Amino acid sequence: MTRIRLDFCDFWPNFPKAKNFFTELLSARYEVEICDHPDFLIYSNFGYHHRLYTCPRIFYTGEKGAPDFRECDYAFTSRYVDDPRHLRLPLYVWYVSPDLLVKNPAEPERLLAQKNKFCAFVVSNSHRRTAKRIDFFHRLCRHKQVDSGGRHLNNIGGLIGDSLEAKIAFLQPYKFNIAFENTSIPGYTTEKIVDAMRARCIPIYWGNPQIHPEFNSKSFLNYPDFPNEEALIDRILQIDCDDSLYLEYLRQPFFHDNRPNEFFSRERLLDQFDKIFSTPIRPVGARRKFFQVGRWVLVKKDKACPPTADPAR
Repeated sequence: MTRIRLDFCDFWPNFPKAKNFFTELLSARYEVEICDHPDFLIYSNFGYHHRLYTCPRIFYTGEKGAPDFRECDYAFTSRYVDDPRHLRLPLYVWYVSPDLLVKNPAEPERLLAQKNKFCAFVVSNSHRRTAKRIDFFHRLCRHKQVDSGGRHLNNIGGLIGDSLEAKIAFLQPYKFNIAFENTSIPGYTTEKIVDAMRARCIPIYWGNPQIHPEFNSKSFLNYPDFPNEEALIDRILQIDCDDSLYLEYLRQPFFHDNRPNEFFSRERLLDQFDKIFSTPIRPVGARRKFFQVGRWVLVKKDKACPPTADPAR
């Protein structure tokens, strides 16, 4: 195997450099070595230390940001970017094996017997960017109680826990799950909809306006497909009261033709890395000298902008 020397920076706190999504992926084709003087840097959007590196820089974010090719040579983001230096990598790819979202023909009738609760909601905090999903929660609750198990608006008498497994276990008895993103941007699809799918809830989704090619929209309720919010709520209540209609949704695969979408393909990602690692370039870090700021400046910048995730998530 070819040896590739990598480093990581500007990720979230306690990011494991030696064992993460990228190193596990790349180990299928490369011998990966983590070192301070790498051949390539993979960095995220939670700091400024990437500016110290003169090797080729590969930008990754699971948040809504777009790549800035004045600072990076290549990028993986959720955005739709028509540029060979970029490959779309939605956040949900990190969260679930696609096999868990592939339905089998025996599921619908079994699920119909198990789904004995109405609708679930999980949100950690209140933020101006979560206003749309908070408002929708309150509007739906006027018709029928929605059970909220997160830290904010909790109405079930206790917290469900912070792990993904705890969230999935909480969602499983429910017919529906409010799965709103914190913003609506083309391409920005996070784990919210796939968490609902994994628990076999019908997702009530708002977010990526171009989600239809990724997932079968007949398997969930997509907010923009309705003329107004009341029409969406009427449809939710109609499905809740009609087992035959509910079964129609359960029988719909989450993926088109019940086959995982292209973004789950490891070969697709590895092929992009093959191109990155085999293409000689003059890195942006070596060209743009004004990015070579001192470490003390970066420390000050990091203190002013600490590496925390989007508070609305």
